Amino acid sequence: MTDFERALMAQQERGVRSKRSILEAAAQVFDERGYDAASTTEILARTGLTRGALYHHFPSKEAIAAALVALQSEALEVPDNPVKLQAAIDLTMEFARRLRIDPVLRASVRLAVEQTSFSRPAQSPYDMSSTAILGLLEEASAQGEVLPGTDLREATSLIVGAFTGLQLMSQVYSDRRDLPERVSTLWRFLLPGLATPGILGRLRTTPPPEAPPEGADD
Repeated sequence: MTDFERALMAQQERGVRSKRSILEAAAQVFDERGYDAASTTEILARTGLTRGALYHHFPSKEAIAAALVALQSEALEVPDNPVKLQAAIDLTMEFARRLRIDPVLRASVRLAVEQTSFSRPAQSPYDMSSTAILGLLEEASAQGEVLPGTDLREATSLIVGAFTGLQLMSQVYSDRRDLPERVSTLWRFLLPGLATPGILGRLRTTPPPEAPPEGADD
């Protein structure tokens, strides 16, 4: 690798770090104040970057918000589970867990649900969530996990809509501390009308067990 290539790589890495720093600072401000009350001045104050550095990555506050909304897709990584209804449950459980600890995801969700001057992207986070859940339900149906005659799109709309409402209630009542329990209750009520009897008793409606640390004794 030449000196020029090393310098270029270092510059690119600094750019990635600066962009992430802006997004994380903006997420904190949006999560605390909402979109309309947030300002690029406060965002910059939390990053220590120059205004020129901010505008190099994002031409406006709206562009920052749009990038945060797009990051919601990172929390929609489908779990690798051969039982696709369990994968759908675990997807919502992981999303609930991350909402409690990840300010970037919390800001993304707040930007998606609040009525503000922010013009949301054409593909909303609800579309992304619905695509992920519908895909899992279609796979589950093909494997015989879903009751015959189930309208999968209707079920998807119910799951995504109910989760959205529950996380908002949980935010108001407990700052989302009780969100996993609320999501677990949702699935306990939904599954009897969705899952076939043979698969129903095999499904776990609680958060998946944490993997043991690497190097831990068997």
